Amino acid sequence: MSTAAIRLALAVGLATLLGGCAAPRQPVPAAAPAPVNAIGDGALRGADGVLIEALPFRQGVSSVTVERLAKAQGCVGGEGASLVTPPGPVEVYKMVCQSGRVFMARCELRQCRAL
Repeated sequence: MSTAAIRLALAVGLATLLGGCAAPRQPVPAAAPAPVNAIGDGALRGADGVLIEALPFRQGVSSVTVERLAKAQGCVGGEGASLVTPPGPVEVYKMVCQSGRVFMARCELRQCRAL
């Protein structure tokens, strides 16, 4: 077998293997947000009737870092990253994106990662 025939066979085999990567993909349907019911007493309740506690916005030492991390993952808008846990060496932050998605991050000694 000549070198040209080997190269051609290798190119055809490689094109066949990589051709599957270009196949059209089915779009993934977005999950519907959980319905929230407002009761006359002003409290927010989930679909199962459980009370949803609204936490006030609290700025933390890593809020800006978490906001940058969220922006890198496509989460923008809202009030910003709010501290959910008490301040300390390990903190959890929550940010509500403009799309309604909730971005959460855990920071340990100011080193943050998405949850």
